[in-house]
Amino acid sequence: MRRGPRTVPALGLMCLCLAQANFAPHFFDNGLGSTNGNMALFSLPEDTPVGSHVYTLNGTDPEGDPVSYHISFDPSSRSVFSVDPSFGNITLVEELDREREDEIEAIISISDGLNLVAEKVVILVTDANDEAPRFIQEPYIIQVPEDTPAGSSIFKVHAMDKDTGSGGSVTYFLQNMQSTKFAVDRHSGVLRLRAGTTLDYEKARAHFITVVAKDGGGRLRGADVVFSATTVVTVNVEDVQDTAPVFVGIPYYGYVYEDTVPGSEVLTVVAMDGDRGKPNRILYSLVNGSDGAFEINETSGAISVTQSPAQLQGEVYELHVQVTEVSSAGSPAAQATVPVTIRIVDLNNHPPTFYGESGPQNRFELSMYEHPPQGEILRGLKITVNDSDQGANAKFNLRLVGPGGIFRVVPQTVLNEAQVTIIVENSAAIDFEKFKVLTFKLLAIEVNTPEKFSSTADVVIQLLDTNDNVPKFTSHYYIARIPENAPGGSNVVAVTAVDPDTGPWGEVKYSIYGSGADLFLIHPSTGIIYTQPWASLDAEATARFNFYVKAEDMEGRYSLAEVFVTLLDVNDHYPQFGKRIQEKKMVLGSPVKIEATDQDAEEPNNLVDYSITRSEPANVFDIDTHTGEIWLKNSIRSLDALHNITPNGDYTWSLEVQAKDRGSPSFSTTALLKIDITDTEMMSRSPMDAFLMQTKDNPMKAVGVLAGIMAIIVAITVLISTATFWRNKKSNKVLPVRRVLRKRPSPAPRTFRIEWLKFNKTKAAAKFVLKEDPPNDNCNNNSLGTPPPPRAPAPPPPPGMAPSLGAAPWTVPTVSGSLTPPQPQRSPKPKTLGSPVQSALVSELRQKFEKKSVASKAYF
Repeated sequence: MRRGPRTVPALGLMCLCLAQANFAPHFFDNGLGSTNGNMALFSLPEDTPVGSHVYTLNGTDPEGDPVSYHISFDPSSRSVFSVDPSFGNITLVEELDREREDEIEAIISISDGLNLVAEKVVILVTDANDEAPRFIQEPYIIQVPEDTPAGSSIFKVHAMDKDTGSGGSVTYFLQNMQSTKFAVDRHSGVLRLRAGTTLDYEKARAHFITVVAKDGGGRLRGADVVFSATTVVTVNVEDVQDTAPVFVGIPYYGYVYEDTVPGSEVLTVVAMDGDRGKPNRILYSLVNGSDGAFEINETSGAISVTQSPAQLQGEVYELHVQVTEVSSAGSPAAQATVPVTIRIVDLNNHPPTFYGESGPQNRFELSMYEHPPQGEILRGLKITVNDSDQGANAKFNLRLVGPGGIFRVVPQTVLNEAQVTIIVENSAAIDFEKFKVLTFKLLAIEVNTPEKFSSTADVVIQLLDTNDNVPKFTSHYYIARIPENAPGGSNVVAVTAVDPDTGPWGEVKYSIYGSGADLFLIHPSTGIIYTQPWASLDAEATARFNFYVKAEDMEGRYSLAEVFVTLLDVNDHYPQFGKRIQEKKMVLGSPVKIEATDQDAEEPNNLVDYSITRSEPANVFDIDTHTGEIWLKNSIRSLDALHNITPNGDYTWSLEVQAKDRGSPSFSTTALLKIDITDTEMMSRSPMDAFLMQTKDNPMKAVGVLAGIMAIIVAITVLISTATFWRNKKSNKVLPVRRVLRKRPSPAPRTFRIEWLKFNKTKAAAKFVLKEDPPNDNCNNNSLGTPPPPRAPAPPPPPGMAPSLGAAPWTVPTVSGSLTPPQPQRSPKPKTLGSPVQSALVSELRQKFEKKSVASKAYF
């Protein structure tokens, strides 16, 4: 249905339209406490958080058209809320503060698109406890007289809290209630002086009171909170006249000396009003005890003597001085009295004085020998000390000023007069070599007098020398070096010893002794050590000497020092070869070495260099200059090359080798060296190969040797077989036992028995074991020194398996090989093949030996 134009009255009156009437929307009024509707009687706490949903506008349109909501504020006020046009949800957008704004006016409206209805609403802001109490009219400084009665009110503090209800109520209390003289009324804030307490200006001129104001508490953002504030009240105490005068500097003592003039001031007493805030004037007076000899100034308190000290009868006067306060009105007030003691004393006008035999003296001299006995009195000093004053003025101390700990003075404290005695305290320190003259100050100083009068006298002690020192060498050791070819009488070293003593006691005499001193002499006065005129030095025989020198004074006091003399080697020996003509065998590729020694003691005299001086043909050998090793030149690598350059076609050379030392001048020696050269292939061949090579030109010799060796082997085999046969024949009675034992299935006992036979029953097996030890009783083992028998040449080795130079010597195989312990692994060697006859013999021997072993086992 189509609608025509509408007319909206300003205040929401009925709308008229030409075609049909349209009614305006309206809000629901849900009353007090509702959170939706038209915000009638709506209130909001001031501590509501910003952004909170606080209310929902709710209304309707009679025609059922959709409605929208709006809220607006006066332009001069804040826009505190915002509204959702569609749902009417009102949100707090700014903080609330009841103390600044306790109600908010707003215009809410509802519209259906054609009609708009607006209403003015007032939102009340309720209080939250968000304000703390505040003291007003600070700072608090008050003046309180010290005589204020206890319990009196002295001040009132006031604090305000802008909150309402319990949060705005304020109560007061003091922070340190137990340690203060004050109290506060919790409701009114009135400060009072606590009962039983008083103020005292002389003890405390100010008090500081901390007052706390606390509100009654309330809710803030969902929690119970209490706020408080503090302030300090300064109480200045005013002084009042309530304290008697006080004397300063007590007790009072005065002295009148023998030369005091009448009218002279003896001492001054000082008093002041005990009430220092407003002090009264003070007057002084003497009460009694003066006997007319003293008077006091009434305003200054100065006490003076009125008579001459010679006229005073007593030695001590006890005076009483009274002080009186004068009030502002001129009337006497508080009074106080103090005793004053005045002594009549002798004047200390005489210092201590030293006297000698002829009167006052300030210098005393003495001569004495050094190192006197401990505790000895210096009797040559006649010293007296005196002080003409009386009593305490005549008491003084004595002490020596100078090098400490050498002497001490007796007595140390003197009254009037005493004889001074000086005693030796440290005899060792009285040393002529350290001090020729000892000087001290003898000091006398008064003890108990203010003046501390003193006097001094010089004590000069001339020391006389004694023979108290031992000659001392400048060094504990003297080291000298001289050439071994130095002639007899040559200077070696000069030693020096010093004796600090003077005169004849300081003269030193030198001597030497010791096992190494035979070749040396020393001058008794100068200390110069030189060789004996007949001495012949030889560094090769004895390179070092050491002996002692002795320094002795006239009374036999002495000290020792050790002297070390080293002979410097001189090149006086030729290098020496072991033999002038030497023969060496050289393996092709390896050097030979020639060696010479030089008997000189030190390098470089005993260092030898080697060279080849002559060789035919030349350019065949090289020699190492330092070691003497001789090599074939690198160009010669085989015997054929040597054969081509050998003059006579053999492999023997003769060389002339020179050994030359490095001394100055240098000496040299030559030796003739014959070298026989062989090839390494010849050295590495087996004995059989070497034998065949040597007999290749004489075949019948080789056949004869081989036949002899085979005959020896057959003879040895026959002997062994015969011995075994007779031995087995004698032990046939145990054969049945042997057959029974062979039926045992387990080989373990047999193994154990074989091992037992191996180490314990060696009589049968020992005959067949080949070892490198000396021969056993059966004498059928090959020893290391026996040359191996010849054998047939071995087949060529497999590729890459060169024969080892360290191969073990060839041995005859025997049955004992199975019983000997494992031997260390030897270098691999080509495997040899034995003859059929040898194999048969070995097999027969093994079978017989096994039978014998079983028989022996059965027997045991």
